[in-house]
Amino acid sequence: MTITEQQPLRSPFSAASSAEDVMAGIDLAGRTALVTGGYSGLGLATTRALTAAGTRVIVPARRPEVARAALSDVDGCEIIPMDLADLCSVRAAATQIRESLTKLDLLLAGAGVMATQERRIGPGWEGQFAINHLGHFTLACELYPLLAAANGARVVVNSSAGHALSDIRRNDPHFRTGYDKWLAYGQSKTANSLFAVHLDTLGRRDGVRAFALHPGKIITGLQREMTLQEQIERGWVDQNGTVVGADFKTASQGAATGLWAATSTLLDGMGGRYLEDCNIARTSTPDDDMDNGGVREYAINADSAARLWDSSLAATGAAPTPAAR
Repeated sequence: MTITEQQPLRSPFSAASSAEDVMAGIDLAGRTALVTGGYSGLGLATTRALTAAGTRVIVPARRPEVARAALSDVDGCEIIPMDLADLCSVRAAATQIRESLTKLDLLLAGAGVMATQERRIGPGWEGQFAINHLGHFTLACELYPLLAAANGARVVVNSSAGHALSDIRRNDPHFRTGYDKWLAYGQSKTANSLFAVHLDTLGRRDGVRAFALHPGKIITGLQREMTLQEQIERGWVDQNGTVVGADFKTASQGAATGLWAATSTLLDGMGGRYLEDCNIARTSTPDDDMDNGGVREYAINADSAARLWDSSLAATGAAPTPAAR
């Protein structure tokens, strides 16, 4: 990925576009998608839009009973148990999926956590990095043969403007010398972007293209570990929890960029890009306010992406995808 490739297009959509706008007239009959987090917030809006277009959608869920209730009125989706914090659970879900499918056209990695209290997972991994990155990394590696079999699959990974808070902390990625919940979140979102960059490098000869994106500012269950007072102090909501922050999107608007990434013909032959507001994002500088959009150079750096991939393979023991040829 180079900076010159990170250039906006003449997209017909914008920050105001909704999932319905992006999917209007699109027929995805015969396609199969997997949507992590597909039963709440942006994920639920994504699942509804994909199934309405004819897609069979698989929704892995840490809380299957909650997912079944949320999706009770949605035809064309299947719920399977999976917990991104437990790699044994991730591998079991992947095995179940491989046994039931011959190909996977879309993988939308939308589940995640934000600004959580310190939590250790597995061998002591920092929780946000483990759930947001390593869980999805393992899932994608396990399902890679199905993606390759689709002959044109796309992988869409939800990053965030929060990636501007932190590059990958090479010397202390798991915050063993002191925990900061926002830096940990930022690092995990940078990891999401770099994961897409290198997956695209490895997968393009098999027709597997990958994108990362910032969905925009939206109040969803993602903020569940933040207090109301924290959200008020940041100017996001008022005392009643009503959204008052500028430029906040609805769930449908927040799902739009991911759906555009999954379906837009404007992106044919492309990959490894960071997207926002239904377009390719510009690169931003360290002095830019993260709320003004764009992607930091370190989050699309090909060498950093390759290093993160190798360290993630070593940490998880995931099956490596074919090397770039």
